[in-house]
Amino acid sequence: MIWLRRTVALVAIAAVAAAVYLIVGGSSSSSPADPGDAEVVDLEIDSAAVGQSEPVSIVIPPGADEGEPRPLLVFLHGRGNDEQSNLVAAMYNGLEEIGDEAPIIAFPDGGDSSYWHDRASGDWGRYVMDEVIPQALEESGADPDRVAIGGISMGGFGAIDLARLNPGAFCAVGGHSPALWATAGETAPGAFDDAEDFARHDVVTAALDDPGGLDGPEIWLDAGDEDPFLAGFGALSDNLAASGVEVEEHTWPGGHEGDYWNAHWADYLRFYGRALARC
Repeated sequence: MIWLRRTVALVAIAAVAAAVYLIVGGSSSSSPADPGDAEVVDLEIDSAAVGQSEPVSIVIPPGADEGEPRPLLVFLHGRGNDEQSNLVAAMYNGLEEIGDEAPIIAFPDGGDSSYWHDRASGDWGRYVMDEVIPQALEESGADPDRVAIGGISMGGFGAIDLARLNPGAFCAVGGHSPALWATAGETAPGAFDDAEDFARHDVVTAALDDPGGLDGPEIWLDAGDEDPFLAGFGALSDNLAASGVEVEEHTWPGGHEGDYWNAHWADYLRFYGRALARC
């Protein structure tokens, strides 16, 4: 049954591949929202990994300077977005809702279409792991033993890939409408350098053959029921299940767009808050 569903899913990915290039980014916001009682710290990283200076927005929730250090959530944006694209009212409201479980959140800039992996344009994966996370921890005072990673679309793919390649690094991983393809030929222009680059970061196949760092942290996957990446979402979920990896999976009404993600920021943050509290 798993193999049948996976076969159907991969065929479905090919059927929509030409269309998804137009929507792989999915901007969440045109400008940052009022943070309310949260604090936004602007960090600039002189990155050796990508060879240029990169901004990071760090959101510190109310009360984070009291009691034990808060955990850190690293959240990766979608294609065409930047470090401020997810500084939306729904995110701030979600932080306020979960209160003392709210993590500090680092929103790095990953360029227009890095897909958050090491490639010809720069070592974007190394940038996150070796530069963003250590400097965000130092700047914010977050707990280095409780770190989660998540992201939307391109960032959802990146979060899954980085967790897979870095066993033991994360307590929780979230892929929100992750951008996933079955083969290199179906990918959006610019998503990967070539077929070999795609093969090194084929998270769907790896989930079945060698899930690596995905076997351990709490995993969340969600997508809208009209999302063109829904087939890849299903194939990844099936392959993780076949490898014995438990996944909290959700499919809600909606497409690959800001309205869908903004409707579920509270759900996302409740997941990260719970998982990091248990870490």
